[in-house]
Amino acid sequence: MSAILEIADVSRSFGGVQAVQKVSVDIPRGEIMSIIGPNGAGKTTVLNMISGFYHPDHGRILLEGTDITHLAPSEIAKLRVARTFQNIALFSGMTVLDNLMLGRHVLMKSGVLSSFIYWGLAQREEVAHRKRVEDLIDFLKIQDLRRRPTGSLAYGLRKRVELGRALALDPKILLLDEPMGGMNQEEKEDMARFILDVNEEWGTTIILIEHDMGVVMDISDRVAVLDMGLKIAEGKPDEVRVNPAVVKAYLGETKTSEVRHG
Repeated sequence: MSAILEIADVSRSFGGVQAVQKVSVDIPRGEIMSIIGPNGAGKTTVLNMISGFYHPDHGRILLEGTDITHLAPSEIAKLRVARTFQNIALFSGMTVLDNLMLGRHVLMKSGVLSSFIYWGLAQREEVAHRKRVEDLIDFLKIQDLRRRPTGSLAYGLRKRVELGRALALDPKILLLDEPMGGMNQEEKEDMARFILDVNEEWGTTIILIEHDMGVVMDISDRVAVLDMGLKIAEGKPDEVRVNPAVVKAYLGETKTSEVRHG
């Protein structure tokens, strides 16, 4: 399967701290790839480099063969790379519907001036975007919430709306930064189901950062593991689960030697 995204030898430091060191990962089209690792491993930094919030000090990032290493976040969004954040980044005073419509703004061709000149064209475009947003509201099972301000929703539902806003971009690649953080078990199961459905129904390539190893192992096609900014393993979930370097990174030297010597 061809890679939709190639991360080639990327490094990024902040001051004297090397957050990511020479990491390379190819993401096959249509896969769910999870990036895992202990706190401070560099996972979010990698996501920030893909989405243009940071630029690598070294290395390149290619989307469908095009170099996007130094593009701005808005330019990368236009190439239909969407993301969610660890901390919910919704407009809390706006309704669910309006937050999702905002997710489509980079796809809208009618600017303010052309809206005055070609009012009918702009109106037709608005209707088409609204139809897509309503489809997403149905998909996420939040029909009764469409007119509610997002700030009034329970945490798990706000996470679902944020997923909806990312999906409103009709992304080729969806970057999910801890989409299940802070959720209870039922909410996690719902979110996992939505992620699998997005991947299966629309063929969306998904790159996932998540601390819940049960979820990661259940839904990922492949897993890459970072530790102290370095990639220490990559492979299918069952391979990664038993990789000695991964066990050591998560459990620490003393515990692995205890496990080994039993």
